[in-house]
Amino acid sequence: MDAQLIAFIGVAAGMVALPGADFTVVVRNALASRSAGVATALGVAGGLLVHTALAVAGLAAVLVTLPVLFRTVQLLGGAYVLYLGISALYAARCRTTGRAGEAEGEPAGQGTVRALRQGFLTNALNPKAPVLFLSLLPQFVPDGQPPLPRTLLLAMIVVLLALIWFPAVALMVDRLGRRLRRPRTARAIEGGSGAALTGLGLVLVSGPLLH
Repeated sequence: MDAQLIAFIGVAAGMVALPGADFTVVVRNALASRSAGVATALGVAGGLLVHTALAVAGLAAVLVTLPVLFRTVQLLGGAYVLYLGISALYAARCRTTGRAGEAEGEPAGQGTVRALRQGFLTNALNPKAPVLFLSLLPQFVPDGQPPLPRTLLLAMIVVLLALIWFPAVALMVDRLGRRLRRPRTARAIEGGSGAALTGLGLVLVSGPLLH
């Protein structure tokens, strides 16, 4: 394994592990159940596959260079993250008023599908992801080497790291579930994740992140 590839794995691992909307949604859903947490994690990895395909196809460059298109994706992503944040805040309120059943109680199968969809959309609609792919991947393509195979390899490493990290987070939260699911703790985590997601959504909706 060449030195550039080792360096990329370290940088990419730090990017994947950096707390953000993906992390918050995985933790929140893992508190509901292990299956929901793992499904959300797999959905996040699925969203990364979308960005991988865009980067390899060169479409991410088009997205970044067209301000209107980029802003549209930003608004869609922000609106969805904002929706998740408000939903989490409502769920926390229901726990406070003793009406948790209003925010929960759907069949396990439907809950898993919903969690998978949430993870996928949270990542796929993240407007920062294609920018990160475009700015990071080219730095680790050696001079004189065909860019397409190398870019594909690097992008798949990011997806693999996500497949390791996010399910691990979900399983860790589930392992600590007895403590984390205590009413007061669960309410605090639900409210905290809701506030974080709402804040992220408002930032995305309110204006461009990059100039």
